[in-house]
Amino acid sequence: MTYALQAKNELTRREFGKECCQAAELIAFIRLSGNIQLSGKRLSLNVVTSNPAIARRIFSLFKQLFCLSSELLVRRKIRLRKNNVYLIRISEPFRVREVLTELGLMCGGAFVQELAEQIKKGKCCGRAYLRGAFLAAGSVSNPENSYHLEIFADYQQQADDLAALIETFGLKAKVITRKNGYLVYLKDSEQIVAFLNVIGAHSALLNFENIRILKDIRNRINRLVNFETANVNKIVEAAVKQAELIRVIDDSIGLAALEPPLQQLAKLRLQHPEASLQELGEMLEPKLGKSGVNHRMRKLERISNKIINKKCGKCSI
Repeated sequence: MTYALQAKNELTRREFGKECCQAAELIAFIRLSGNIQLSGKRLSLNVVTSNPAIARRIFSLFKQLFCLSSELLVRRKIRLRKNNVYLIRISEPFRVREVLTELGLMCGGAFVQELAEQIKKGKCCGRAYLRGAFLAAGSVSNPENSYHLEIFADYQQQADDLAALIETFGLKAKVITRKNGYLVYLKDSEQIVAFLNVIGAHSALLNFENIRILKDIRNRINRLVNFETANVNKIVEAAVKQAELIRVIDDSIGLAALEPPLQQLAKLRLQHPEASLQELGEMLEPKLGKSGVNHRMRKLERISNKIINKKCGKCSI
């Protein structure tokens, strides 16, 4: 089961709230996954979903709000996934007009495009509408892979209304045009968590947060490992170069020709090629700090370079 499906199934198990909130949720279903069919003078209302739990919820909303037993039809897709499609239908024209008028979707025989003020301003109804919108046409990606939540709308008015309503809860949704409609979406993980809280998907929210925290920990560990690996590589490269320069001195004049402090450091470097400058300083007698070890190492480098330059001068002659 996908993360989005888990979130939706959780929402379908929520108890119905106040009557006004039930109406707001049903309005979202009709606006975002419903259609009106006109056949002559006959008018029918259809709401479509591919989720049986959502279909049961829509059926229950019609029954609770209007004491209406709508038809529940099951059809099977022929193409692509070939899964079932559930169609909740009201086929009696006068009942369709009654439902649409009561819900504020029809006035004087004309369809109303704007979202009702009660939904725009009422926090509880706004939450219910967004819950219905997400159930009807929403999706959220698995936080293991990416952070993305979206709701599809057929018309720009619907998309703009959704974005404006989401904004009343302190969130910033974006709207983009798609070939066959509009997408209202959130990309920020904290905004997605806040949206899940708004619509009441609390288990999905906790799951999202747990995954996000684990991802952050893994990313921090990876960054730390990469940083440490880079440091180790630098230390190893520097140590190899230092050992090569010391061997030049040893092969030319011998380490015994060096001052005792330099001789001690040179021998330690050859004996411990993996050690950092700080670790070499701890091995010296007396102990020496990293900057002091670095200073002596530069002296050894200068001596080695002089020897190399002299050899190159003789070769050129």
